[in-house]
Amino acid sequence: MWGGLGVVAALGVAGFAAVCWTTGGTEELAGGAGSGASAEPSPERSRRSSSPSPGQSPGAGTGASRSPSSSPSSSPGESGSSSPSGSPVTIPRTGPGTFTTASGGSGKVGKGAPLRYRVDVEKGLSLSTADVAEEVEGILADPRGWTADGDSAFQRVSGGRTDFVVKVATPGTVDDICGAGGLNTGGEYNCNVGDNVMVNLERWEQATPVYAKDVKAYRALIINHEVGHFLGHGHVGCPGEGEPAPAMMQQIKGMNGCVPNVWPYDSEGRPVTGPSVP
Repeated sequence: MWGGLGVVAALGVAGFAAVCWTTGGTEELAGGAGSGASAEPSPERSRRSSSPSPGQSPGAGTGASRSPSSSPSSSPGESGSSSPSGSPVTIPRTGPGTFTTASGGSGKVGKGAPLRYRVDVEKGLSLSTADVAEEVEGILADPRGWTADGDSAFQRVSGGRTDFVVKVATPGTVDDICGAGGLNTGGEYNCNVGDNVMVNLERWEQATPVYAKDVKAYRALIINHEVGHFLGHGHVGCPGEGEPAPAMMQQIKGMNGCVPNVWPYDSEGRPVTGPSVP
């Protein structure tokens, strides 16, 4: 496992630019990698150190942002949302802070020694651990994901040694775990701290205004963005007007002329990136 200072990237609803887009594929967020929200700036970290940063979810490609200098506060109680199927979903503001691990595992995807990861869901949520695990597996196995770098490989496990853990949790629990690493997620954001890839339940279920019509895509951006930080990737900016937004771009802060994308690589295996930003 890689310890170290985490980089928090937030995917908050507040502060999002309302950007309309048409889904052009199955990419999480139309082409981004996962996660954490892109709204807040956060310190970057090396591949073997943790650094929280706003991750984005699958879909068009909204990138995550860094640790928020300020973040929206959440009010107690529950908030309502709609699931990808359109049915109402209640988002509890906090939970017990204990988790259920998805059973089973996956084969290795990618080249090289695989990073072993687990998928956990906070207890008391109406999410299926099997469904969440399947979705995360699909994101990390996608040819436009991090395995396209020719070096990264992943394998889901349910026990034994793990390199990182994807945890879907209530906003309050995410705040607690990210906050223990010095990151302020403000009830709105995702983060990567230590070996934890923390996914805010509200972002997982509601996405953001830009990806409101493709929540599954936004989930991919969350995973790609936050796992990207775990691998040592920092934030980048928009490479140019009309270009796909990099998965490591803090898309929540605005698209800046880029079009939604959630994947770190394109279908030809070329990296989707931009200039480094603090």
